[in-house]
Amino acid sequence: MFIVLLRFSDNQGQANQFMEGHKKWITRGFDDDVFMLVGSLQPNLGGGIVAHNTSLQDLQSRVNDDPFVAENVVTAEILELTPSKTDERLKFLLD
Repeated sequence: MFIVLLRFSDNQGQANQFMEGHKKWITRGFDDDVFMLVGSLQPNLGGGIVAHNTSLQDLQSRVNDDPFVAENVVTAEILELTPSKTDERLKFLLD
């Protein structure tokens, strides 16, 4: 499982220009059963993604395809997390 942090860069002002492509990229992540959760980092710092069903190498390639990353609107950091204990509602993450 992975946590992807997309932090705004100095090019944050260009976000609107690439927003449609970024939204399509997010939709593909869900359609491919890789993204589990997407949200905003507060206050207005960028975004975050919880991903699974992928390798680090494949996720890095996917993240690099995000128009926000490609156009340096955000910088990406990928953290790999190996769950060892969960709430009952998230037990599927241990499989």
